[in-house]
Formats: sequence, structure tokens, C-alpha cells
Amino acid sequence: MNTLVQYAQAPLRSLYRATPALAMVTDHARSCGVDPADPFHSRVEPMDGCGVVVPVGVHRAVGGLHDAPTPGDMLCAALAACQDSAVRMVANRLGVEIMSLEVRVSAQVDVRGALGMDAEVPVGFQSMACDIDLQVNEGTTPKLREVLESAAQRCCVVQQTLHHPPPVTTRFVVAGTVRA
Repeated sequence: MNTLVQYAQAPLRSLYRATPALAMVTDHARSCGVDPADPFHSRVEPMDGCGVVVPVGVHRAVGGLHDAPTPGDMLCAALAACQDSAVRMVANRLGVEIMSLEVRVSAQVDVRGALGMDAEVPVGFQSMACDIDLQVNEGTTPKLREVLESAAQRCCVVQQTLHHPPPVTTRFVVAGTVRA
């Protein structure tokens, strides 16, 4: 019996086996703030051009109002969304019926680094936790639950990116000049 995920992925798996270069995709987002003079608010458009716009605020711990999701909140949301999707897709492929699923992510940061107060304090999150509350059909064997948990962690692109960060390049284009 094919599952929804197997049905959707079968032609893709065949395509990527035949032409691996087609498996390389690029995700993107862009900021699209309304008022460049407002240091505490902006907007982000995931999948630039899709029409979905997410307000962005600045955390009160660094002087903002925290009246909209902060970039840290969105990083946590990205991990929660990706891990949720990974669990659902792997469960579907394995034929495991999910009765309930909730993923909660938290991240801790010492903001003195971002504020430039102490050179010994790193800029960035010092720790993150991903808690997955999962209830599956009671007929699911412990071995199958273990396979589901392991595969869902391995298949979560955001989690694996956080474990093994890629190099990030930043370019500034200022008044027609490019600085790397």
C-alpha cells in the first residue's frame, strides 16, 4: 500500500536518481520593511513573491517592543515547522498513524553579545531545545516508534542545518557599490 508521501515522492525520487542536479533547490526570503527609519519593525516575505508577509519585531531584551515575532522566534518557528513536517512525512511513509503531534522549540541567548557589552559573550543562541509530544496509534510497535523518531530527526533539514551549519556569505550593496 502506497502512502500519500510515497505517492508524492516516487516520481521525484526517480527524477533525482536519474538527474541528481535537479535535487538541488534554493529557498529564499526577503525583508520588505515599510519604514526604513523604524529600527524596531520590519517585515519578511518568505518565498519572495508568494504574497505572504510576516511582521518582524525586535526583542525587548535589546530595546525593542517585542510586539511582533523576532528573528529568534522565527528561527524557533522554522525548526518547529520543519520537525513537525519531518515527523508527519516519515510517519506517513512508515504507515504510522499519528493521533496528536506538537513540537515546541525554545532557544536561549545572552544578549550582552548582541549589544556588544562583553567580547567574551558570543553573539548567537547558546542552546536550543526541541520537544516533540507525539502520540501514535497504540498498535505501533516500540521498534517502529524508534525508527520514526530517528528518521524524523535525520530528515529535518533545519535541525540538521543547525547541527552542521553551512558557510554564510554576506554582501552589502551601498549606493551602487558592492562590498563583500
